[in-house]
Amino acid sequence: MSDGRTMDFAEFFAGIGLMRIGLERAGWRIAFANDIDEDKWRMYREHFGDTGEFIVGDVHDLDAAKVPSVALATASFPCNDLSLAGARKGLSGAQSSAFWGFIQTLTTLGARRPPLVLLENVTGFLTSNDGDDFRDALLALNRLGYAVDAFIVDAVCFVPQSRQRLFVVGTKTPDVSTVNDTPTFFESDTRPHALADFILWNPEINWSIRRLPPLPNFHPRLEAILEDLPLNSTTWWSRERCDYLLNQMSPKHWTLAQGMIRGKETKYGTVFRRVRNGKSMAELRTDGIAGCLRTPRGGSGRQILVAAGLGKFAVRLLTPRECARLMGADDFAIKVPPNQALFGFGDAVCVPVIEWIARNYLNPVLEEKFSILTSPAPSESKVSYAKASRRKVAK
Repeated sequence: MSDGRTMDFAEFFAGIGLMRIGLERAGWRIAFANDIDEDKWRMYREHFGDTGEFIVGDVHDLDAAKVPSVALATASFPCNDLSLAGARKGLSGAQSSAFWGFIQTLTTLGARRPPLVLLENVTGFLTSNDGDDFRDALLALNRLGYAVDAFIVDAVCFVPQSRQRLFVVGTKTPDVSTVNDTPTFFESDTRPHALADFILWNPEINWSIRRLPPLPNFHPRLEAILEDLPLNSTTWWSRERCDYLLNQMSPKHWTLAQGMIRGKETKYGTVFRRVRNGKSMAELRTDGIAGCLRTPRGGSGRQILVAAGLGKFAVRLLTPRECARLMGADDFAIKVPPNQALFGFGDAVCVPVIEWIARNYLNPVLEEKFSILTSPAPSESKVSYAKASRRKVAK
């Protein structure tokens, strides 16, 4: 069991363990993990092995005595009630209220509370219930002795996926913030206007705002993560199914698709089906970036790949391996059915984002404020995709 002086961490709402991978790349060591979902636990176990640190069960029912003393506790709690796609019930909703189970565990830990806490959720957390949910969450951390900071990182700076997420770091400190003394400090690429305003409008919150470096200018394109599937693979859709997808597009998106088809080279796009005015519509994205991965509920959450050019148009679903690569987990072991894998990746964090946060925030704070020497780790990695070969388009 850790004594809290080393780079050990506890991962709450662990899912399939992508938070763990990101932190381990920055020198951290797993000491404890918890999630209620047994399917995600199976994916976690198949990748990491069963080494005893994972407890399956409801966070509300956790025995704090079984949580070791660590330097960091992470919580990627359910976003269902905070996202625009949900009912916006906020932290009182059936899923997102699990946050209070995490707070209960920290409370019970008492003097063993970790020096650092890292929360992750959708950016809708900032505006849920007119900001009251976010404010309540930060004040709850304040009451436990943590000064807080918040920032937003889009995974598109690391992988070809648009995935904005809101992060909160809590740092144990007796200091009281003075945010109003530096009102121009907060706005940046990681603290956009709405978040900077929230900080300034809520001086009752004990803030500890830290400067962050600019986000990486690393923008791989969609084709870099694609598997080279053979033309006779049943993964590619039939001509009838392709035509049906085209017919689901609005005139604007249909015109984009026709432009791709007439192109002099094969290009790639992604499609989500969305309900617009009571009708299922296919919306095409052609900027070389995948949309945000989601969990495949009701058949609408699986992202569709379009490959078009030279007069041809081919369609298939993104594969689980491609989704793993979009999350920066290229080599993650996938031994479950596709939908189960997509649930795991759709609910996870983006690995290189977590590594960046650890190297640029958590590790420096651990050394500066708590005199905990961070373990040496290799220089910050970029997601290394195999060189994309030219892919043929199914006829």
